[in-house]
Amino acid sequence: MAVYFSIFLVIVTLVTGIVWVADKFYLAPQRRLKLATAQSQCDDTLSEEAIASITEPSAIVDTSVQIFPVIAFVLVLRSFLYEPFQIPSGSMMPTLLDGDFILVNKYTYGLRDPVARQKFFEVSEPERGDVMVFKYPVDPQIDFIKRVIGLPGDRIIYRNKQLYIKPACSETASECPEFEPVVQNFQAKGEYDDGISDLSRYSSQMPEKTHEILVDGQTLPRKANYFKQAGTAADEFVVPEGQYFVMGDNRDNSLDSRFWGFVPEENIVGEAVAIWMSFDFERGPDSFLPSWIPTGVRFERLGGIN
Repeated sequence: MAVYFSIFLVIVTLVTGIVWVADKFYLAPQRRLKLATAQSQCDDTLSEEAIASITEPSAIVDTSVQIFPVIAFVLVLRSFLYEPFQIPSGSMMPTLLDGDFILVNKYTYGLRDPVARQKFFEVSEPERGDVMVFKYPVDPQIDFIKRVIGLPGDRIIYRNKQLYIKPACSETASECPEFEPVVQNFQAKGEYDDGISDLSRYSSQMPEKTHEILVDGQTLPRKANYFKQAGTAADEFVVPEGQYFVMGDNRDNSLDSRFWGFVPEENIVGEAVAIWMSFDFERGPDSFLPSWIPTGVRFERLGGIN
């Protein structure tokens, strides 16, 4: 849906822009010339109604001229600066909750055209720990949000609910790093649940960023469903060049790179940087309100994303 909206926005901007240019440099001067000719042929001053009938543009032209600046601003803002997204699931709990509305920085990872999504200006590359929005590789019509775990060339192991990272090492390096566990410090249990059991919250200390994750101790490893990569163990992954390994912070309730593979660089949308609104949808069983109507605003969640 986001792809179709981008195409629609570009088309509307082009059409209204063409009409705006045509009116500014041709149609409006022609109307003024017509008014001057009409006035020169009349002995009396033209009435306001007559002047209006000559100088006023058609409804299509007037509407295009009025909305073009707004549409063009929205296109630039959405395509190259910031785009709003809504969090639809709990795969990024506790960092992001269902009902959070976030802003995604579209220029952090380089500028792309809004239709073909070809990068035309380099800015920076994703870093470990970034919360990234991207086109789901299995179905690019769907936007996913996960945390960047592995960069191109990294080796990743997720074993017994413990994450290990071996950073990429060039062939010319004299000494390469070994696998290092990502330190997970227990914080609390029972603050969140997945409908079956309480989840344990940990502080995960990645090399670049520290963030919180949730782990379900009762969920067994699902290595049989992991993405199959030739030459590696069932729970080990080697990130190809130009691609990224991502995971949800809600470790046992996330469909991520462990199951479908890697995110190509061309699928990247941007970095999630802030929560600008957060609605609470929790309600009692006796509530008569439809499930899509929020029951409150979580003002304490507004702000930057770690």
